[in-house]
Amino acid sequence: MSKILFVLTGADHWTLADGTEHPTGFWAEEAAAPYEAFTAAGHEVVVATPGGVVPTVDRGSLAPEANGGPEGAARVAATLDAFAQLRTPIRLEDVDLAEYDAVFYPGGHGPMEDLAVNADSGRLLIDALGSGKPLAVVCHGPAALLAAVGEDGTNAFAGYRVAAFTDAEETQAGLADRAKWLLETRLREEGVDVQAGEPWTPHVVVDRNLITGQNPASSAPLATEVLKRLS
Repeated sequence: MSKILFVLTGADHWTLADGTEHPTGFWAEEAAAPYEAFTAAGHEVVVATPGGVVPTVDRGSLAPEANGGPEGAARVAATLDAFAQLRTPIRLEDVDLAEYDAVFYPGGHGPMEDLAVNADSGRLLIDALGSGKPLAVVCHGPAALLAAVGEDGTNAFAGYRVAAFTDAEETQAGLADRAKWLLETRLREEGVDVQAGEPWTPHVVVDRNLITGQNPASSAPLATEVLKRLS
């Protein structure tokens, strides 16, 4: 049995360019699908958030239209209800990477608000990348990579091939023109090699021990890639 650290956003909103606070948090499927896969395989999951705050689920991610219909929405909601660790997170600041066999960052717009500028998360990501342990990040989760800057000022993920929520998807979702910045663009500016797939289709990129997924539909395939490396 392996021990997998889930690092979730502690934010319940995303501040837009005009100062409006857009309600958000973590995206349900992106936490639920990997949790199901990892626990079904017998692995232990621990949740960490900045300050140890109980993470907020983006209410929009629980809607039937976000889950392929009412049946899918009911399944995701049931999985989150069973995901007891979401209600008892540890403090991200207290994480000891040596205790874990893999690290996973779900998305939602929340990471755009807090993890993108969180130094503790940035250090954890740098250490996880250097450890060789599976490091998995999905959708807007790669916003956290922006905080992984070394002492020389360069991003630890520069030159890595990465999947992340694309500017095209943000535009189609209706928030691109209201955002302070766009994830794909910012990652590219940091030297990250973003490999964009077709909008809304599963797309997973593996580069060394880094496993990334583009969107919610990539969550389950990403979990499968992690499991291959833990077997």
